[in-house]
Amino acid sequence: MMDGGQRWAARLAWPLLGMAITLALWALAARHISDVEAIRAAFAPQAGLKALVQLLGSGELWPHIRMSLERMAIALALALAIGVPLGLCLGLSPLFARICGPTFQFLRMVSPLSWMPLAVMALGVGEAPVIFLLGFATVWPIMLNTAAGVAALDPAWMRLAHSLSATRWETIARVVLPGCTSHILTGFRLAVGIGWIVLVPAEMLGVSSGMGYFVLDTRDRLAYDELMAGIVVIGCLGFVLDWLARTVSSRWTQRGKPG
Repeated sequence: MMDGGQRWAARLAWPLLGMAITLALWALAARHISDVEAIRAAFAPQAGLKALVQLLGSGELWPHIRMSLERMAIALALALAIGVPLGLCLGLSPLFARICGPTFQFLRMVSPLSWMPLAVMALGVGEAPVIFLLGFATVWPIMLNTAAGVAALDPAWMRLAHSLSATRWETIARVVLPGCTSHILTGFRLAVGIGWIVLVPAEMLGVSSGMGYFVLDTRDRLAYDELMAGIVVIGCLGFVLDWLARTVSSRWTQRGKPG
C-alpha cells in the first residue's frame, strides 16, 4: 500500500515526464528552425523561459493576460445568455427545431475567423469585433449541448410537472434547467476551449492589448524569445481555464449522484 506522499509522487511522475519530453522536443526543434545561430538561440527553451520570468517580473505581461481573460469572460457570458435559451427552444419546440435547426448547423460550420472582415466592417476596430468573434465561436457548443440535455430528460419528469399543473416557466425553471445543467456545463467547457483558440487570432484585429496582440507585437519586433514566452503563457492559461471548467462540471455531476 502506498501512503499519501507516494501516491502524489506517482501521480506527478507521468506529467513531469511528459513535460521533460516536451522541453526536449522544443530544444530539438529550435536547433533546426533556422541556419542563423541567433534565431536558434532565441527559440530555445532556456531563452523563452528566461524571457517569461522577466516579463512576469516586470509586470509587462499581466495587462495582456487580464485583457484576454476579460474578453473571454464577456464572450462566454454572452454565449450563455444566448445559447441556453436557444438550446431550450430547440429541445422543447419541434417546430422551432425544424425551422431554425438547419440554419444553426450551417452557421456552426462556418469558421469564426472567416467573419473577421465583416466584423471589422460592421463593428469597427477595437473590442466589439473581438467579442463578436469569441461569442460566435462559443455559442454553438452551449446551445447544442443544452438542446441535447433537454432531449435526454426523463419524460416522466415532464409528465409529473404537467400533472401538478406547473406553468411553462415553472417547468423550465424547476425541471428542465436543473435536469440539463450537466449538459450545459459540458457545453461551457467545450466553449472555453474553442474560445481560447479563437482568441489569439481575434486579438490581432487592431486592439492594443491581449495575448494575441502580444504575440503579433513580438513577431514584428523579432523578439522570438518573448514570442515563445507568450505561447507558453497562452498554453498555461488555456490549461487552467479548461481545468476549472472540468472541475466545476465534475463536481456538479458528482453532486447529483446518490450516496
